[in-house]
Amino acid sequence: MKRKVGALEKVDADLPNLQHKIRSDPTSYKDDFIGQYSQYASLHELFLQSPTTTDDSGIIRLRDLIDFISHVADCYPKLTATFAGDLKRLLELHHSTLEPELRDKIVGSLVLLRRKEIVDSQTLLDTLWPLLVSTPSKSLRALLYQKIVSDLRNANTKTTNHKLNRSMQTTCHNLIATEPASPKGLWAVKLTRELWKRQVWSDAKAVSTMEIAALSQDAKVVTGGVRFFLGGDQEREEAADEESDGEDDIDMGKLRHQAGINTKTKKRDRELKAAKAKVKRKEKKKNAPHPLNFSALHLLHDPQGFAEKLFQQHLQPAQPKVRLNLEQKLLILNLVSRLVGLHKLTLISLYSYFLRFLTPRQPSVTSFLASLAQATHSLVPPDVLEPLIQKIANEFVSEAAAAEVASAGLNGIREVCVRQPLAMNDTLLQDLVQYRKSKDKGVQMAARGLLSLYREVGAEMLRKRDRGRDAALKLRSGEQDGARRFGHVEGGGIEGLELLEKWKAEQGQEGEEDEEKGWNDWDAQSDSSESSGGWISVESEGEDIDISDSEDEREKATKKRKLEEQKQAEKTLPETVNGGETQPLSPNRNTASLEPEAALKREEQRISSLATTRILTPADLAKLNELRQSAAITSSLPSAKRKKLQQAQQLAAAQRHADDAVTATDIEGLASLSHKATKEEKVAMAKGQAVGDRVATDKNDHRSTTARRKEKKESEGKSTTNKEKARKKNFMMTLGKAKRKGKRSLSEHQKILKAHVDRSKRGGRRGNR
Repeated sequence: MKRKVGALEKVDADLPNLQHKIRSDPTSYKDDFIGQYSQYASLHELFLQSPTTTDDSGIIRLRDLIDFISHVADCYPKLTATFAGDLKRLLELHHSTLEPELRDKIVGSLVLLRRKEIVDSQTLLDTLWPLLVSTPSKSLRALLYQKIVSDLRNANTKTTNHKLNRSMQTTCHNLIATEPASPKGLWAVKLTRELWKRQVWSDAKAVSTMEIAALSQDAKVVTGGVRFFLGGDQEREEAADEESDGEDDIDMGKLRHQAGINTKTKKRDRELKAAKAKVKRKEKKKNAPHPLNFSALHLLHDPQGFAEKLFQQHLQPAQPKVRLNLEQKLLILNLVSRLVGLHKLTLISLYSYFLRFLTPRQPSVTSFLASLAQATHSLVPPDVLEPLIQKIANEFVSEAAAAEVASAGLNGIREVCVRQPLAMNDTLLQDLVQYRKSKDKGVQMAARGLLSLYREVGAEMLRKRDRGRDAALKLRSGEQDGARRFGHVEGGGIEGLELLEKWKAEQGQEGEEDEEKGWNDWDAQSDSSESSGGWISVESEGEDIDISDSEDEREKATKKRKLEEQKQAEKTLPETVNGGETQPLSPNRNTASLEPEAALKREEQRISSLATTRILTPADLAKLNELRQSAAITSSLPSAKRKKLQQAQQLAAAQRHADDAVTATDIEGLASLSHKATKEEKVAMAKGQAVGDRVATDKNDHRSTTARRKEKKESEGKSTTNKEKARKKNFMMTLGKAKRKGKRSLSEHQKILKAHVDRSKRGGRRGNR
């Protein structure tokens, strides 16, 4: 080997210089390239004969030749036709015995050939993926994983490469499905999660792969699959925010100003053009349509089956196949409860599973309470939840329990009752509400939250003195229906439509005369059937269609008739007929015969007649938007601020989005206020240092506002203002200026004020003239 290398040293060894010459003129330096390539062929043959006995000089020479040929292979495609195949076989056969630098160079050369489109992505991935799964070298695994992710991202930059994505997703899926107990599936989990984070893979196929991973028989693979469903969407949003924040905002006005002042050079001209191009790309990206990124939990093909398999295989297995610790079981329980709450699944055995964990002595009990709240929805039978509510109340909420325990119990009960108010009974509710008089702040606020909830959703279950004015008035007027039914779903509507209806009623005849003008800006293209010149015969079975010549007259008559019927119904509603005589209803009298009519009447009043009797014109929609804005301004006035804040808090509590997870922090609530800090902890918190598992926040920052503002300015790299600097100057330094200011004449003072006005119009001393 040494003799051969010595003989070949006569050939030009300045490979970087030769590479540059070949790139500029491939035809003239073809013979030189053939000489170098023959050296590579000889070294490659000798290496295959004895890969373990090759000396260092031969390895270095081979590595340099591989790097040289890979850079100029596109200039001589016929001569280097077998070069990529040689590298691929060399890596597959001897990756475990290759010298690390030579092995990394071969991997880098294959990736370079892929960028030059000599090798396609499928061939490259088929070469690198088996090595990633099988090699024992940690450094090689990191390199291969990086190259695979980079290649997949580059392949999907301009447009989505569906063929390559499907092939790679199938490979990841088969790796986990064929060997469920093997830890090799962890690489499929990592790759899928990273590409989901980078929005390269965002379809149901990737979700299906992670679903198989969550049901595998290896603890690390299971944990990776579960964490993907719990935090993959949040990671994707954070990555998108980082990319948007990473693009520094470019002030084009400042750059143009600098270009006009500074000396013009080619470099500055290039920088200005590059900045313009970057701003243009950013604007194009900003104006591009936002992609529809569905959550992984929504892309599941069979959420019910997935939740049942997860629960039976990992939480209640007949014969456990995977050994999971408490933290891993909590992750799986969190995922199952998220699935049940989000998709409103029926998994009755899940609720009985919670019974043995609902005790203050259970580690991470707040996580169990949060999972129970997530698994609750409006279609869960109240009989299933009542024992759980009762046990939480017995175990957590009592006079002998610690304040943190009682606060967590009350918050847990409230989170469950937000989603299923029927799980609570009158006696227990009235007992729990009394804890609002507790001396502990956390317990007090938790009990008040439960009271506020039932004032909105079930005021009839509270004592009269606890209902509050608004809830009592709603019960008396019938706005709040006392008889709640299991499975009942409220209908939807158009926001603010009642404002438009009220405005039209106030306008009266003038509004009706202007209805035709509302369609002036609306042009409807003729249908293909109408343009054909023929009529379409439409027959009705069992009813006649009355077509009036004037639609406006018919609509006015219908509206007038409905208004008269509504007024007549309002007059007759509070009375009942008995023997031909009308008698007023007593509040204690049984009115069961009128309950269906009253319910129907309330439903008709709730649904605006505009939504059922007419089509809104563009003018109506514009007026509706104007009325919404006006109502928003009115509600923000000081007189209505408190009521608006109350309603917003109640709405946020009662109508939390199903995608939002309930965390242990939500259950703990204000329990952290019950902890009395020691003197050392108070000193540390005042200094901004960490105390145990807590960190000093703005609430615990006891410094003055000036000191905090000064620290913020210093962290942002800002200096103090001239006014602040003047305060710190020595009095003798400012005395002369004060004397001169007092001795100024009126004309001098007038000139100074005019100059000040001129400077402010220009934008300051450095403004544009």
